[in-house]
Amino acid sequence: MGEYLGKTAVVLGGGMAGLLAARVLSESYERVLIVDRDELVGVRGPRRGVPHGRHAHALLARGQQILEDLFPGLAAELVGAGIPAGDLAGNLRWYFNGQRLRQKESGLLSVSATRPVLEAHVRDRVLALSGVELRERTVIQGLTASADGSRVTGVRLVAGDDTEVLTADVVVDATGRGSRTPAWLEELGYPRPAEDRVKIDLAYTTRHYRLRDDPYGSDLSINPVASPDNPRGAFFPKLSDGTSMLSLTGLLGDHPPRDDEGFLQFVKTLAAPEIFESVQSAEPIDEPVTFHVPASVRRRYERLARFPEGLLVIGDGVCAFNPVYGQGMTVAAMEAAALRDHLAEGSVRPRRFFRAISPIIDTPWDTSASADLAFPGVEGKRTLKVRMGNAYISRLHTAATRDARFTEAFFRVAGLIDPPQALMRPGMVRDVLRASKGGTPAEDGSHR
Repeated sequence: MGEYLGKTAVVLGGGMAGLLAARVLSESYERVLIVDRDELVGVRGPRRGVPHGRHAHALLARGQQILEDLFPGLAAELVGAGIPAGDLAGNLRWYFNGQRLRQKESGLLSVSATRPVLEAHVRDRVLALSGVELRERTVIQGLTASADGSRVTGVRLVAGDDTEVLTADVVVDATGRGSRTPAWLEELGYPRPAEDRVKIDLAYTTRHYRLRDDPYGSDLSINPVASPDNPRGAFFPKLSDGTSMLSLTGLLGDHPPRDDEGFLQFVKTLAAPEIFESVQSAEPIDEPVTFHVPASVRRRYERLARFPEGLLVIGDGVCAFNPVYGQGMTVAAMEAAALRDHLAEGSVRPRRFFRAISPIIDTPWDTSASADLAFPGVEGKRTLKVRMGNAYISRLHTAATRDARFTEAFFRVAGLIDPPQALMRPGMVRDVLRASKGGTPAEDGSHR
């Protein structure tokens, strides 16, 4: 290890983005302090600061790879803890446009951990690192800065009745969708970043069950994805304790109800009939809870002409995606990897960092925004590129109901392993158009 870049780095927020930022900062700073308002140590369940932690989460294939690089042996540790794992395209049952995709081993690992459990394993690894500390149950009051506002110098913290000013060489805001950095910039005399918004009016409603009949077979989860013809979707993974989580999703105000009858009626409308068949006779083990997402939001920090030194933003504070696409944790991991590269250059230059992560965000943002614009009620400009792209992906999904190699190709792109251009190679386009023409998927039950 060479010399440190500085003495102290402070990470605001102890969620996945904050933990991953702390992991890479620990290589470059003598002391890394994570600050969070919640109690974290020993917590294996949902917490106030991550309300969406109660609902289904996904770590895409690229995110899984980066976590394994940052925390060698993590996947084996999770599996050893009894968490179900399998192949993203081979052991998850997917429905698109109301039709079941054929399944195929792709080599893309999917670990069926809940968000709180995955976060707990990562947090244990991070807190075991030399120089990393945690301040839990601590409120972040604001930033401190130089007299001319050109540099952030630390943070003001409140824990109980005690107020503290903590000096730092760099402050990383990983507080998520509710990030206050735009307001803090304004207080320091800087403009707020421009925002791109896609209004989706999405809600998740989640309930856990103890099933009497097993609908999974060798599959980890059953996932009917919302489509323009049926904007209701669900994620139905089996969990490590033998129970199942059912997260229903509804767009544009068609929110899944929380009352027993309404919840079941919503389940009955899903494209995967086996979900209703299994939960109607299952034992509910909690009450349904709902989480609302009004819009996807991308803050354009990379376009700012001025930005204070000593401050970075990472994770949902930069771009909060529509969570149904499962991109958030993986993009945070990719940004952490970019931060590692940035620190290796020998100094922190915020505007350069934001320009470095912008291309990382571009592909998942364009993918999710375009997919949302396939729903007629979502507001936004439907360019020729968006319309043609959505039409082609629909044909690809149809082709994947007949030939599993298209399932594999799609999830390599959706998992942020391959670029979208991989689906547009001439031979692939030809085969997709040929396979998606006419007829219906084979009815021999051979979905693998």
